[in-house]
Order: sequence, then structure tokens, then C-alpha cells
Amino acid sequence: MGFLHEGHLSLIRESKKTCDATIVSIFVNPTQFGPSEDFNNYPRDVDRDNKLLEDEAVDYLFLPSTEEIYPKNFQTYVNVEYVSKKLEGEFRPTHFRGVCTIVLILFNCVQPDYAFLGQKDAQQLAVINQMVKDLKLDVKIIGCPIVREKDGLAMSSRNVYLSLTERKEALVLYHSLELAKKIISSGGRNVSLILSDMTELFSKTPSANLDYIKIVQADTFEIVDELKSGGEYYILVACKIGKTRLIDNTKLRI
Repeated sequence: MGFLHEGHLSLIRESKKTCDATIVSIFVNPTQFGPSEDFNNYPRDVDRDNKLLEDEAVDYLFLPSTEEIYPKNFQTYVNVEYVSKKLEGEFRPTHFRGVCTIVLILFNCVQPDYAFLGQKDAQQLAVINQMVKDLKLDVKIIGCPIVREKDGLAMSSRNVYLSLTERKEALVLYHSLELAKKIISSGGRNVSLILSDMTELFSKTPSANLDYIKIVQADTFEIVDELKSGGEYYILVACKIGKTRLIDNTKLRI
């Protein structure tokens, strides 16, 4: 959605390693924002983005208008039924419908062979993979690792909303994930105990208002109570720091 940062640029670099041509789409998609969310205030700077894309030697920028994507009397939306209902889907009920619709439209417009998506939006990645599988789309989805600031904060266009104090306190998301990894590496397998220790960190952070912390199976996004040997899991966090809603996650194999 633009206002590019190093996380986005890492996707471009992965594309350039694999593909003959690299196309970047920028579109702030109104249908994935809820009524009280930040669509109108979402950071935008196309000139800055364009310069970054030129520096990365991107072949094409696809920059459609809202009217091109959603013309008058637009009526067709895409729903992925199960994996989109939980977690982010509970807090943002129309979000993934908007995400899937715009991604399918962009795929149809650009006709890519590969699409490079960041793991920071892990559930979004799972939802899009499901859509591609179910609708038999001829595109290969490549999930790419989260890119972090030097202190661990996951890069996000929304980080610009944070005050200096909130920026420091936003590190609680990363610290909670590191705590969980430490507990698990020491043999912890009871999910409720892991989540309890993580939640305690948030309770000590004045600006934090936790939406959820969950541990899910990486392939199905089923919420789990116990970690099992050989399993692959996501630990997922969503939290408002002040008025800014941030998400983060880590993926691990037991």
C-alpha cells in the first residue's frame, strides 16, 4: 500500500533474484479498512516511493486509481471462509474480504508468475495462499521473512504514527515474542502458561492495549493448547500502542 520501507524493498530484492521482470503495485485499498480505521490518514508519498523503486531498478510501477479498481456499481468480492474468520478476522471482520478482492484484481491485471509477500502479515499470507489454491490461480506465492529495525521492532508503514515514547514501548511486541521463544527453547510446551508470561509484559507497558496473543498451527491457523514435537507454529501478537495498531509474529518448529 505504499509508503515503502526496508521490508517492502526486501521483497523487491527477492523478486529480482528470481524473476526476469519485477513489477510493484501501490494501491491503498479502501475495502480492507473498517469504518473507524485509518484509510484517510494512511501514510502516502508516491514521489518518495517512486524514487526508492528507481533506486532498486524496479521495471514497472502499477499505480491504479480507486476508480480503475472499483468502478461505479462494483459488486464482486472474494471471501476465504475459514482461515479469515479468526484472529484478525474477529477484530476486523471485513478486512480479509477486501484483501482477497484487491489481490485477485491485481493478479488479474498484472498476470505475475510469482508474488512476494511479507511474513509480518502471517494470516494474510495464509489467506492468500488459500485463495490461490482454491481458485486455481497460476501464480506462486513466495513468503519472505520479517524485516526489523535494529532494536527488533517489525518494520511497518504505521510506525510513523508512534510518538517517541510509544516507539520505545512498541518494542513490547518483539520482546514478548523473544520471551516466548526463550520459554519454548527451555522446554515450555503449555500454551496458556507461555501466553500468560507474554501478557504480563504488556500489562507493564502503559500505552499498550492488547488485542490478542495466540499460538496457531502454521499451516491451518488452528489455535493450539499444547506444543508438540515436530509441529510448526506461529506466535501472533496484535496490540494498540496508543492509537496505533501493530502486529508481529514469529514462526518456529518444535
